[in-house]
Amino acid sequence: MSNRFANHTIAIVDDDPDILQSIEMAFRHEGATTRTATDGLGGLHLVREAKPDLLILDMMLPRSSGLLVLEKLKEESIDLPVIMVTANQGKRHREFALGVGARAYLFKPISLVRLMETALELLPPKQA
Repeated sequence: MSNRFANHTIAIVDDDPDILQSIEMAFRHEGATTRTATDGLGGLHLVREAKPDLLILDMMLPRSSGLLVLEKLKEESIDLPVIMVTANQGKRHREFALGVGARAYLFKPISLVRLMETALELLPPKQA
């Protein structure tokens, strides 16, 4: 077990239980504290309550899309690194997501290695 994400809280919002579980297990294995939600409104609530260091956010979610979640976070001046994950290959969605605050945009199926490398790039070092 590595501790690359020790002292970091990672929020993961995805409605696919297999994807959610695999991402959560990978980050926990690397020392992160994880919090999860399975829909957009739950994800918003989670971010407001848990104040995570990083948000991994699916674009297509029930009860508020990932794009609407990003817009709401921006409206509320909640500034945290967001990695948008999606199966949608459309350029307009990517541009919109990056325009409203996503710092990275990864396509499904996600390489966990790439996801973790992206997360490390976006997270500031955190002291114990």
